[in-house]
Amino acid sequence: MWLLVRDRELFLPYDEFPWFRDHPIKPVQNVEEPRQGHFYWPELDVDLTEDIIGHPERFPLKSNDVG
Repeated sequence: MWLLVRDRELFLPYDEFPWFRDHPIKPVQNVEEPRQGHFYWPELDVDLTEDIIGHPERFPLKSNDVG
C-alpha cells in the first residue's frame, strides 16, 4: 500500500503492516493525520507514525490479533 504524504510517498508492505491486507479499500483510504507525521485509520483502529512506516524493523511489535 502507498500513502501520499505532502510531497512524498510512503510504502507500507503487507508483510510489515498486515492490518490493511484483508480490508475493503474504503476504510483503508480513510486516514487522518491528527499531528504531522502521525497517521490514524479510525475504522481499523490503526495508529502509525512516519518513523514506524519508514523503519518498521525498529518497531517489531505487531498486534496479537493479526494472523
